[in-house]
Amino acid sequence: MFRTKVPTNPTPTGVVIPPTVESTATIPHTPPPAPVAQPSPRPAVQLTPGTALALVGGGTAVVLVVGAVLVSMLLAVAISGVSVAVCAVVLRSLLASGRTHR
Repeated sequence: MFRTKVPTNPTPTGVVIPPTVESTATIPHTPPPAPVAQPSPRPAVQLTPGTALALVGGGTAVVLVVGAVLVSMLLAVAISGVSVAVCAVVLRSLLASGRTHR
């Protein structure tokens, strides 16, 4: 089952196949023609000043909203860290006062 199987070569027949000889003569050839750009089947989008202004306004609004969300998340993390620190100080104070009053 786990024995290696070595492929066997066919027995030699004595027939020699001559190698193919390629011609070294240069054959001039013409390069293929350059591809021609096909016109687009759909019309090109043209931006008027009004649509450009609307796109800039929309992009600005998206940047402001994403910035506000990121700042609020940072503020939430900071508030959570401060509250954990306050809880640690209160617990430390309670444990220290419990040892001294016994």
